[in-house]
Amino acid sequence: MSSVPSPLSPESWPFSLKFLPSTAYMVGGAVRDALLGRTREYLDLDFVLPSDAVKVARKIATHYNAGFVLLDPERQIARVVFPHATADFAQQEGNCLETDLHRRDFTVNAIAYNPHTQEIIDPLHGYSDIQRQVLRMVSPANLEDDPLRLLRCYRQASQLCFTIEPVTQSTIRSLASHITKVAAERVRVELGYMLANPQGTPYLRGAWEDGLLAPFFKAAVKESFTRLAQVDIAASALTTVCPPFTEKLTQYVRDTVKTTWLSIAKLACLVNSKPEAAEIELQELTYSRAEIKAVVTAIRICPQIKVLSMSLREQYFLFQEAGFVFPAIAVLAVVHSNPVEAIAPLISRYLNPDDPVAYPKQLVSGKELIIALNIPASPLVGTLLTEIAVAQIEGKVSTRTQAVEFAHQLINN
Repeated sequence: MSSVPSPLSPESWPFSLKFLPSTAYMVGGAVRDALLGRTREYLDLDFVLPSDAVKVARKIATHYNAGFVLLDPERQIARVVFPHATADFAQQEGNCLETDLHRRDFTVNAIAYNPHTQEIIDPLHGYSDIQRQVLRMVSPANLEDDPLRLLRCYRQASQLCFTIEPVTQSTIRSLASHITKVAAERVRVELGYMLANPQGTPYLRGAWEDGLLAPFFKAAVKESFTRLAQVDIAASALTTVCPPFTEKLTQYVRDTVKTTWLSIAKLACLVNSKPEAAEIELQELTYSRAEIKAVVTAIRICPQIKVLSMSLREQYFLFQEAGFVFPAIAVLAVVHSNPVEAIAPLISRYLNPDDPVAYPKQLVSGKELIIALNIPASPLVGTLLTEIAVAQIEGKVSTRTQAVEFAHQLINN
């Protein structure tokens, strides 16, 4: 191999090749993806240098007015952040490049590329494994040194659609107990990649079968992963019937980095079915308050949904209780044996900001009721507002005057 595909061309980088010394090599995922012909809109570049890695990174950041982060002062690793790319610069481990490559996780990630000479350095035959679409460990010791690599194997295999080489998988099983040594937030990030798309589901099941997920999802059983696959099928069916729903399912939950509503639906299948226990599991995995609330809401609501017999009143309360979590709940409702055709009208309501059931417009405020009816501020006011909202969607009231009169009749009765 004398050349690499164009994604590795320095012309595509956010900085000039002249800033890199001739002894610098690109390594890792960018090289692997280029050899696979995979392209990304957002570049994620990794370089190893025999010396001055942080100094080179700082010089590039200063010249281009880019962000600079010192990731690891001891191991001399720094990151330069551009608007559409990041570039990490690390001091070479060991006295030569090959020693550094032998310390990496998998052979496909242990390929180096010299952008000055277009030379490929591949001592572990990673390119052969790329061609065979296989993830093979560099050594058991490397996996044990950073046990997150055990789970990352499944994550990378899912993203690349690779198989895991049998000896590597056997080693992962033997080291599975080491996963508990890894910081929970690092585990959560790897899970996030696999939860967000259908191709991750069989790999999540494989990770669980090999003992990597049981410490985090203590109530998960074989059927839990069957339900994960059912979530993917339900999501596909619903987005086929209602294409705009695709955007909702792939949106990120607010206050999170990469947790989608589809991910929330899947997490609800993996955690304990008791909301209190589920909350503890998710807290231990460092999920945010918004994510935890979403999963717990889905767990609480979904078993009660019987769409075929749902009145307008019941639909109103469903939307009020579900709130932003509705996309995940809609998918789980199908998994809980509600027909796709019955859920579709609810999705149409959810997607329509003017729908009176999903987004009722308030005819009268609580303060107005207190004044008009001469009643004290109390829980009764909230009850009256709810009943007015239901009466409105049922066509019983449509004006402020009618709403006040309706509330007056409720009090008298």
